[in-house]
Amino acid sequence: MKHTLKFIFSLSLLFSMFLGFAQDVPEISKNKDTIVAKKPQTEKTVKTVKPEIQEAPKDSVVKTDRYGLRVGVDLYKLTRGLYDKDYKGIEFVGDWRLTKKYYIAAELGYEDKTTEDDRLTSSANGTYIKAGFDYNFYQNWLDMENLITIGMRGGFSTFSQELINYKIYNSNPYWGELPPINEGQKYSGLMATWIEVAMGLKAQVFRNVFVGFGVQLKLLATNKEPNNFENLYIPGFNRTYDGSFGIGFNYTVSYFIPIYKKKTMASETAKKEEPKKK
Repeated sequence: MKHTLKFIFSLSLLFSMFLGFAQDVPEISKNKDTIVAKKPQTEKTVKTVKPEIQEAPKDSVVKTDRYGLRVGVDLYKLTRGLYDKDYKGIEFVGDWRLTKKYYIAAELGYEDKTTEDDRLTSSANGTYIKAGFDYNFYQNWLDMENLITIGMRGGFSTFSQELINYKIYNSNPYWGELPPINEGQKYSGLMATWIEVAMGLKAQVFRNVFVGFGVQLKLLATNKEPNNFENLYIPGFNRTYDGSFGIGFNYTVSYFIPIYKKKTMASETAKKEEPKKK
């Protein structure tokens, strides 16, 4: 009996020691699990922070450019006849936006002008057309559509001349000036061509309404003249000034008819430097 109690006591002590060791092992495993569990949380936190640093706010602005047809009239030629009895005329202007900076431009008009020179008085009337391009070198802000342009034109005019009267030069002033001779002869089927450099500006004063001013420097290429006198005035070209050089200007009001739109980035470099996502 004594040996039996001793065996039971020894077995109980051994079992209790085993239980104590078994309880110690989960605590170590638990600590290990805690350490292992913390590492994924740290990696996850780092990965979450990195995209926030890479994604910076963008300052790019999307600009909408309108394309279409602009038509108008030259107010100078239209109103000149009110104060100049020797002039009647009208000119229509138009341009079509081809690209961001280039425009196709044209002018079509009619003029009737009486010119009084020292020795003769003549009248010219006819139609003309000019066509070419304009380049806008003005940098607009956002939705502004103002223009400062330089361009070239080719001009063609068909007209007629009438020699109203002329004076014969008197080399002996003793007898005084001879009276003018009334001719009244008309010459038709005359033509002239020229090239010109056109500079101008257009400013938008109301929605789609533009006011503009332009100056043209002209060089006469061909000029079909009557047999007995020169063309002092060519419709569309202006005065010849006894040579092949001419100058003109206009003051226009026009209306823009939008056809379609294009969206562009205000800063192309900002678009190119956008960071790549991994």
